[in-house]
Amino acid sequence: MTILKLGTRGSPLALIQADMVKDTLFAAHGIACEIHVIKTTGDRVQDRALAEIGGKALWTKELDRALLDGEIDAAVHSMKDVETIRPDTITIAAMLERADVRDRLVGVDSLAAIRHGGVVGTSSPRRSAQVRRARPDLSVVLFRGNVDTRLAKLAAGEADATLLAAAGLARLGRDDVGVPIAIEEMLPAPAQGAVGIECRADDAMTRGLLAAIDHQATSRAVRCERAFLAALGATCHSPVGALAMTDGDTLTLRGELFSEDGAEHVAGDAAGLDGEALARDLATALLERATPAVRAGFGG
Repeated sequence: MTILKLGTRGSPLALIQADMVKDTLFAAHGIACEIHVIKTTGDRVQDRALAEIGGKALWTKELDRALLDGEIDAAVHSMKDVETIRPDTITIAAMLERADVRDRLVGVDSLAAIRHGGVVGTSSPRRSAQVRRARPDLSVVLFRGNVDTRLAKLAAGEADATLLAAAGLARLGRDDVGVPIAIEEMLPAPAQGAVGIECRADDAMTRGLLAAIDHQATSRAVRCERAFLAALGATCHSPVGALAMTDGDTLTLRGELFSEDGAEHVAGDAAGLDGEALARDLATALLERATPAVRAGFGG
């Protein structure tokens, strides 16, 4: 029997997502998978924002090493944690069907309900800018760690509210936590809600196995959102929301860029058949309309 070695981070959510991939591969091919937990720098360092200590590579570099060394055959990722530019030796081979893309607000029923001068806990530049745009009176404090860690910080009174991805909460069986925020109010992070699987670019057998479980609508939309990030020159410091949706062959991409403090922003949408061209065109249009304070977060 073929046994595929799947690498993953060790958080509860990461392990659930690896099990989802394992089950999907078994259903498709009848193959067994071994789950290999790889400790990442992003898991070890919890007291600083990712942007200060190396960005999204802190979630992927150890998994990349294990993959390229042959320690694992494939790596399972939350796609929003994967850097936009990846090594040529590694390919994103498949994505599972996307879950709820929205954020959930925890601690209060709405942003408007937070007390005047209140505090929101998040480590996301996007969420920080969106919150401060909606409520300039609010302040933001750093919340990092897994779901239980963030909820414990909230319960300890370190903030009045926090924001978590709806997809992660649902996968953890915690979809009763918080209230969903409409995408019209808070556009999600690019690739939010999607689980991706990478393998070595020259591993034809594994690429073939993974291709069979690729959810094409999800893959097409997420690749468009990632192309949008690339065209913007976005980094982990960049406050940006984006969401692509498919309707038959047509892709519609919505994007929003913010200044760091959320005071200034630019938004737009476009539709087309070619995801990469669509992403480039919308990125160009938004940067042309953006103020210097907004453009300062991009082009890195």
